[in-house]
Formats: sequence, C-alpha cells, structure tokens
Amino acid sequence: MEKEGRLFEQIATKIRNDIKEGRFKVGEKIPSEPALMDLYGVGRSTIREAIKSLTLSGILTVQQGFGTKVNATTTEPIEQRLRSADFKEINLVRALLEQEIVRLATKNRTAADLAAISEALEKRKSAIEKESRTECADADIAFHLAIARASGNRVLSDLYESFTVIIRDFFAKRAPSGITHFAMSHHLHEALFDTIKAGNTDSAVSITTTILNNNH
Repeated sequence: MEKEGRLFEQIATKIRNDIKEGRFKVGEKIPSEPALMDLYGVGRSTIREAIKSLTLSGILTVQQGFGTKVNATTTEPIEQRLRSADFKEINLVRALLEQEIVRLATKNRTAADLAAISEALEKRKSAIEKESRTECADADIAFHLAIARASGNRVLSDLYESFTVIIRDFFAKRAPSGITHFAMSHHLHEALFDTIKAGNTDSAVSITTTILNNNH
C-alpha cells in the first residue's frame, strides 16, 4: 500500500510538470484514463488517485459532461512553495498566525485541548532533560500545534500545520549541539500554557511575541 501511495504521488508530480510545461493547457481537458495509463505506464487505480489528489489541491477540476480540465497554473504544493520562500517572510507570517492562534486559544480551549498542550509541554521538558535535539524539536512543534488546534479554527490550525514543515527544517539547520535555546525558552512555554489555561489573552500574546523574537 505504501508503494502505491508513493507511485500515485509520483504520477501526480509528472502531471503537474506536464501542465507547467504546457503539455496540458489551462482550461482544456486532460486525456482520458486509458490514455493517461498508456502515457505514464501505470494502472487505472494509480491514475485515479493522482487525479483525485490534484483535484483536491485545486489544480484539476472535474466537470460533468466535459471531463477533467486543468484549473490553474499554480502547480507547486504549498509546502514546496514555503520551502523556497525567505525564512524571514515565513517567520513574519508564522508570527501573525501564532498571535491570532493564542488569542483564540485563550477563549476557545477545552479541557481536552489543555491536556494535549500540557502533554506536549511535558514531552518538551523530558526531551531537554535527555538532551535530545530531535525530540526537543518534535515536542516544541507538537506544543504549538496543540495550541493551534485549541484555537477552534480548523482552517487556521491546518494552515499553521503547513508552516511546521518549514519550522522543522529551521530547527534541523541549527548547530548539532543546540538544545540550549529549547532549555532557555522552556519557562516561557510554561508561562504560555498557564496564560492560555487562565484565559489571559494579552499575556498569552505578549509571551508568544517574546518566544518568536527568540525564534524558539
């Protein structure tokens, strides 16, 4: 099943490239399933999964009585576009997202949300104590994602999740010995949890700004 998943993603990438190169033009119908099967040398289920993936991402549109047409020239997934963006720009948008997320989280968090945030915070502390840089990065991202989910806005939390791809890459590029920045900022993360739990919006936003200014 995993191989099939990778295969349809490879075919989706090939279709995107063919759109980008003008082989399939915007507004026009792409070839039939049998033609695509011959063109890419794969089975019907793989073609269908690739088309489904491209339809969900907005690149293709299925129209009854017409077929599947090319809907847009923007063929690069958002994660890839984010990877090629300037990190300062990424961090600015991340800051805007996180500030709005914590505002909403202080108002909309549930008991289950608080438990998830607390659990991620404990894992972050444990990773610091074990001096595991990879686990620190994973736990830090899990902590902020739990807050994003506590916002109660699924679109906002999904968008923030896309940014975690870039954030993870940023952590990976830090010095191999670097867990110091995680340790030094842990008290801020604990304070952020406390303010979200208490529903103190102004303090939560202020602490978030401090964390972001230190790129933690």
